[in-house]
Amino acid sequence: MTYFSTIKKIEFEGSSSTNPFAFKFYNPEEKIGDKTMEEILRYGVSYWHTFRMDGSDPFGAGTMMRPWDKFSGMDLAKARVDASFEFYEKLDVPFFCFHDIDIAPEGANLRESNQNLDVIVSMIKDYMKDSKAKLLWNTANNFTHPRFVHGAATSSHADVFAYSAAKVKKGLEIGKELGAENYVFWGGREGYETLLNTNMKLELDNLARFYTMAIDYAKEIGFDAQFLIEPKPKEPTTHQYDYDVATAHAFLQNYGLENHFKFNIEANHATLAGHTFEHELHYARIHNMLGSVDANQGDPLIGWDTDEFPTDLWSTTLAMYEILKNGGLGRGGLNFDAKVRRGSFEPEDLFHAHIAGMDAFAVGLRVAQNLIDDKVLENIVEDRYQTFTSGVGLDIVQGKTNFRKLEAYALGVTDIKQVSGRLEQIKATINQYLLKAFAD
Repeated sequence: MTYFSTIKKIEFEGSSSTNPFAFKFYNPEEKIGDKTMEEILRYGVSYWHTFRMDGSDPFGAGTMMRPWDKFSGMDLAKARVDASFEFYEKLDVPFFCFHDIDIAPEGANLRESNQNLDVIVSMIKDYMKDSKAKLLWNTANNFTHPRFVHGAATSSHADVFAYSAAKVKKGLEIGKELGAENYVFWGGREGYETLLNTNMKLELDNLARFYTMAIDYAKEIGFDAQFLIEPKPKEPTTHQYDYDVATAHAFLQNYGLENHFKFNIEANHATLAGHTFEHELHYARIHNMLGSVDANQGDPLIGWDTDEFPTDLWSTTLAMYEILKNGGLGRGGLNFDAKVRRGSFEPEDLFHAHIAGMDAFAVGLRVAQNLIDDKVLENIVEDRYQTFTSGVGLDIVQGKTNFRKLEAYALGVTDIKQVSGRLEQIKATINQYLLKAFAD
């Protein structure tokens, strides 16, 4: 059975193509540097937004037209697997990602839920034998069910902690069985509403204990996936423990866990934290903690997590700049944690949205590589900090001075000549690179 009968395999046709079902800029075989676009970008499809999201919001019912929704229960879960692998093949993406309850419905109890997962995982495994699509990462949904009302690993109830651990244990086993490249820990409800009823120290200690148990179990079963933490500042709790990369990094360092994790950074979570996407990528990169990316964007006029498909070429360029400077994403990838708008409800819109996102990051990749090849930003930064390459600046960097020596030096300074940051010129230069990248 086919679920996308009107769609053929999406091919690269170039920037002059008017075919809405063709890539204009993403050419998977084109080499950028010494790797192909497909090898660098490592695109992934998110199961939850693409095959489960119904378009409902706090003000109205779902709008999505999905041919598999005529089924229910396990039949629906199996139909989604069929549809997903047809989608991966026609979009020619190398990866997909899921939460446990995305692929199989929860049962009346944990044992029944695990049995449902076993059936669907076996089905996915069979599909993967004949597909290029691999599992980029999987994770456990420890936030939707009412049992997680007070969190999971940071819950005030020990039984919930145990239940959450059991779900992650199953997730690690599934990841190993399907050959996942990564396993993601997203905080969900790991945070609190008010200190009036919260033991923050116990909750943070328990979260560290939870991570330690996960590390130990993965080692026990021989699951060698890269562990990723996905920071998010708010929604649903007022104070999320993994607010941003810096906060989550400090947590890992405090508990001696920093060598076991990297970060899965989402663009919309970065902006909700008051940062740019590139800020979060850069902070993770310079601390050797950049592992993978959830590719999306927020709406600048709406203050919540809208998970839009990425089409902002400035953002994709600066993101790819950080990723290339990182030496790529290693075992990570660019997962489209993005959903079509509520008004884009036809199945074909899923292809339009992914094509738009894949083209946007392909443009960003090429422009970022050109900026790096020409050392545009490197030269700007190097010139700005040149006073730290000699004299008193070099002494500061090399730790050869102190407050007394610096005071003696400063007493002799009569005129400090500042240099313009030339931000407007820099932005104009990036615009020039963006427009020139595909002009030839």
